[in-house]
Amino acid sequence: MTFVLARRACVVAALSLLSAGLLAWPALAHGPSRQKVVEKIEIDAPAAKVWEIVGNFQDLNWHPGVAKTEGTGGNAVDAKRKLTLKNGGVIDETLTKYDAEGKSLSYKIDVVDVKVLPVNNYAATISVKEDGGKSVVEWKGAFYRGFMNNDPPPELSDEAGVKAVTDIYKSGLAALKAKAEGK
Repeated sequence: MTFVLARRACVVAALSLLSAGLLAWPALAHGPSRQKVVEKIEIDAPAAKVWEIVGNFQDLNWHPGVAKTEGTGGNAVDAKRKLTLKNGGVIDETLTKYDAEGKSLSYKIDVVDVKVLPVNNYAATISVKEDGGKSVVEWKGAFYRGFMNNDPPPELSDEAGVKAVTDIYKSGLAALKAKAEGK
């Protein structure tokens, strides 16, 4: 009887190890993880003045990397805009949420060449909050790296996507601050 119990215990232990290995295997083969970037800046100007600049989805010309903004639909949800960048790249975007009272807008990228911006499935929100006569602007986005499979080339990696989006946010917020403060 003890031989049968010992054998059963060995079989159960072997099956447990096997099933644990099989269950862990898919976790080793997963693709990219969603990346997030959040940048904030304090601006010495009232929120209403800052919102006048950022609150128009059809005009991103305050951003130093943008040469031209063209669009349709104003600030209505599903409005479209095409950004022509100073480096020649083009980005097509759609407005997904707009809250003038709350001073917040959300958008997503519909089309971009990963050579222009090394990301996929990008969505972002820009919001302006009043803070004692000043403003705090937050620009946050979430996206996947430019290469959606495993083992991305360096220029399409998570790090490349995070760096590119961080650089866009920082340069944009610095330009917004200068414009809103009249500098």
